[in-house]
Amino acid sequence: MKMHLLAAAAALLLATTAPGAYAQTLNVGMAAADVGQLDPHRATSTQDKPVVSWIFNGLVRFKPGSASLETLEPDLAESWESSPDKLTWTFHLRKGVKFHGDYGEMTADDVVFSLKRAADSKSSSFAADYAAIDSIEAVDPYTVRIKLKQAIPSLLGLVTNYHGGNIVSKKAVEALGADFRLKPVGTGPFAFQEYKPNESLTLVANKSYFRGAPKLEKIVYRFIPADSARDLAFTSGELDVVYGRQDQKWAERFKKEKDVVVDVLRPAELSLIHLNMAMKPLDDKRVRQAIAYAINRPQMVQFKGENVAEPPVSVVPNGYLGTSNAPLYPHDVAKAKALLKEAGFEKGLQLKSVQTSLPTMLNSMQIVQSQLKQVGIDLQLEVVDHQTYHANIRKDLSGVTYYSAARFPVADVYLTQFFDSKSTVGTPTAVTNFSHCAVADKEIAAARSEPDLAKQKELWATAQKKIVEEVCAVPLFEQLQVWAHKTNVDFGYDLKDAIHLGPVITENTTKK
Repeated sequence: MKMHLLAAAAALLLATTAPGAYAQTLNVGMAAADVGQLDPHRATSTQDKPVVSWIFNGLVRFKPGSASLETLEPDLAESWESSPDKLTWTFHLRKGVKFHGDYGEMTADDVVFSLKRAADSKSSSFAADYAAIDSIEAVDPYTVRIKLKQAIPSLLGLVTNYHGGNIVSKKAVEALGADFRLKPVGTGPFAFQEYKPNESLTLVANKSYFRGAPKLEKIVYRFIPADSARDLAFTSGELDVVYGRQDQKWAERFKKEKDVVVDVLRPAELSLIHLNMAMKPLDDKRVRQAIAYAINRPQMVQFKGENVAEPPVSVVPNGYLGTSNAPLYPHDVAKAKALLKEAGFEKGLQLKSVQTSLPTMLNSMQIVQSQLKQVGIDLQLEVVDHQTYHANIRKDLSGVTYYSAARFPVADVYLTQFFDSKSTVGTPTAVTNFSHCAVADKEIAAARSEPDLAKQKELWATAQKKIVEEVCAVPLFEQLQVWAHKTNVDFGYDLKDAIHLGPVITENTTKK
């Protein structure tokens, strides 16, 4: 035993001191006071999602560094096939995949349990995503068959290593009960070791990981809500990877730091102003068009910072499956004034907007307010706390609603939630259609069940064009994610996108 400990100590010393050797621990700093929870079917907070991606796998996965549904690759499933009508899907599982700890081999029973759990609102925050599933069955220990009630835009998207697609251990969930929330058991490259409330979370390498043992020994995920304290910990060397601020000055400052790489990542949050067509005078298309012409998107991007924001291309975020470059209205003050005059508002008009007091959102809306003023529109901001803002815009109390969001990267999700008439606020099936838009219902519905991807994309493109032309909403800018890492950290892939709202730490990630 003594010799074993001495050997381990020598190995540790060599790993941490030898030139070019891999360091043992990756220290990551997050802008949060604490973890929310680590049950992947309940984890919705920004600070939870990156950790979940290090612990769990799906049947398929987003390629590390990508947020594209068009480059998905095998994960726990080695292969899969579907029926011609896309209603029946069969997945063939890897053999010999082990859960963390003593929970044994992952089999079809775990997959069936996990996906049914993800589809149950009592155990999942993402149950609505699985409404189209008719049945899930284990054909044998290594084969799973899923049958759908109707074709959907991306069944593979529902079984990725994201949200409800993460596979949990049936034995672990049943044995741990409520404790599974903070003691997760998955199949990923890193396993839960320790949780210190309001301080840190420690994960250790899963030496039995099916893709090979991780090169890192440990990840320490620290909760540091104060920006200044988190920045200091990063610059002093206490942190190797840090969650940054969506702020131009922050990005510029850290780009100048020695041995630091600033990572500006997608998927982005698309900011739009939704125009309530059920309210006068916004029921007049000419008024809505005037607003669209009044918006100066380059100025909005410049205000947010060209390093951390980009111009939008449509009413769906750039990079989603099905996003089409819809022809947005250009900035034209003269055209805006002419349209207002034609609509009977030559002397101007007044509009109401319920607005959150959150500084980043309020500042953006004040820029919009200034731009509209130049064409004779007086936008009155009714500023309330963030909780009241969310409540009131869903009560249909706002004429102009500023909303910023990222969603699962397929056009159907964004179009359905924001522009399908069934999602109109104030109705029994309300989601976030603040504009009362109904112009593209036919295309949105048809695309949802279209099995041919090319035809599906055409329908989505038509829907976006109609929504833009009708001016249901006016895109403002896209806000990107901001992280930073030290140059001695190699993620093991090209980090361009972060679908999990943070870098994926894989078995190939190293720290030298």
